[in-house]
Amino acid sequence: MADRYLSFTGTAPGRFLTRRLGLPQPAELRRDALDGGLLHLTAGKSDLDLAPVLARTGLPRDEDGRPAAVVLDATGVRDVDALAEVHAALHPVVRSVAASGRVVVLGAPLDPADHHQAAVQQALEGFTRSLGKEIGRGRTVNLVRLTDAAPAESTLRFLLSPASAYVSGQVIEVGTAAADGTGDGTGTADAAPDDWTLPLAGRTALVTGAARGIGAAVAETLAGQGAQVVVLDVPEAQDAARRAAERLGGTALALDITAADAGERIAAALPGGLDILIHNAGVTRDRRLVNMPAERWSSVLDVNLASVLRTTDALLAAGAVNRGGRIVATASIAGLAGNAGQTNYGASKAGIVGLVRSLAPRALAEHGVTVNAVAPGFIETKMTAAVPLFIREAGRRMNSLAQGGLPVDVAETTAWLAHPASGAVNGQVVRVCGQSLLGA
Repeated sequence: MADRYLSFTGTAPGRFLTRRLGLPQPAELRRDALDGGLLHLTAGKSDLDLAPVLARTGLPRDEDGRPAAVVLDATGVRDVDALAEVHAALHPVVRSVAASGRVVVLGAPLDPADHHQAAVQQALEGFTRSLGKEIGRGRTVNLVRLTDAAPAESTLRFLLSPASAYVSGQVIEVGTAAADGTGDGTGTADAAPDDWTLPLAGRTALVTGAARGIGAAVAETLAGQGAQVVVLDVPEAQDAARRAAERLGGTALALDITAADAGERIAAALPGGLDILIHNAGVTRDRRLVNMPAERWSSVLDVNLASVLRTTDALLAAGAVNRGGRIVATASIAGLAGNAGQTNYGASKAGIVGLVRSLAPRALAEHGVTVNAVAPGFIETKMTAAVPLFIREAGRRMNSLAQGGLPVDVAETTAWLAHPASGAVNGQVVRVCGQSLLGA
């Protein structure tokens, strides 16, 4: 369903009226190309050599003072005096960032032996999230914590590109990748791809719930980046799954993901194994807890959480997820902030967060596989189009970008986490919500 309010605010009368009434003024997001160059700033004393990495992002160095993106290296900020340099660096340039532009702040891991450094590096989170809520005009602000510039290239490319249009106010930790790209020194070589436009070439990806909606967008995006995609959906949707697979040059797999042997059947269907496993299948059965029968509770927990746990365990145990592989699960901001009438759904999606945080370090150490999650906010789908008008409008406006996201926004974020050069990104839950005003 079209966002008519967004279209109206793009007209001269709409801008005038919404400004006079103090209403949200969303800017149409650029999902094609950013308009301008890159400005690289530093606060504190940094040891990072960012120039080669930033030069490969595709954005030219800013020359005219109106950048499409600003990268502030604050990894060397270790005390409050140095923190003042963050203000000094960004204060003069924030207003000049182009509409739908990017601000990326680079921070360092918190040092447990230096509470001054930990305090000011933690302060960067409050700074970036606050700036994201005030910067406006479709611009995004994110914080990346890293120890080395090299393994951050896929993350910087993503955050400095149109692919991250609906990702703002996020804190992303990037570890130190080993030479093999997995972060543990035991996987197969999977660092920088030969072709950054087709980074998933030669990789097999399975997407659950991929016949429609966000799952279909994820499958299409992965295929567009070169992956051989397996479109998995329930037997009732096998015709739609087959059509989607044919369109993408992939294959379809009709399977009830809640079946006890789903993992074994997936492994049997893919004797060469998987490189990318996307847990997208999910359902809602909304009702307040006092009115929720046990069946509505259990069906949501079974599809959204139990099936993810069972199939992941089975596929890892069978060695069906190849070393250097990627597992990406779908959480939700409902699991982070809660939502009335969704105790079952919120519980299932919070469970995904727990799964990621617990499994990620072990999966990397034992299998050479990373585990991350995306947490969508209000995304424009057929499901949200059926939400009552006033609730739908609230969902659209209650974020820093004052609009709903698109399925492609979730898909692009998933593709970044599935990237062969994203081996240093592990155990992360990244919200795709336009910086929702609900939750952390």
